[in-house]
Amino acid sequence: MSTRQTRYDEDFKRTLVNLYHNGKTQSALCKEYGASLTALSCWIKQYSTVETDDGQILTTKQISELQKRNAQLKEENMILKKQLPSSRHT
Repeated sequence: MSTRQTRYDEDFKRTLVNLYHNGKTQSALCKEYGASLTALSCWIKQYSTVETDDGQILTTKQISELQKRNAQLKEENMILKKQLPSSRHT
């Protein structure tokens, strides 16, 4: 048995994710296009999008990166606040 992995291009991955969001099941897509269920699940997480209130469209990957950056900035803020003299904490 071969454990060789098939490489899929970005357009193929995005097409399958769009088909999934338009009602096709994961199992049907895997059967029809030959992708593994694991790969398709990863692509769905990676390429699914969310529209913000201001109309900006973000992928779940971008949202995750923003959440990490937000946590980092909050931590930096906390450190900076602790360094301020106590008279300024009013």
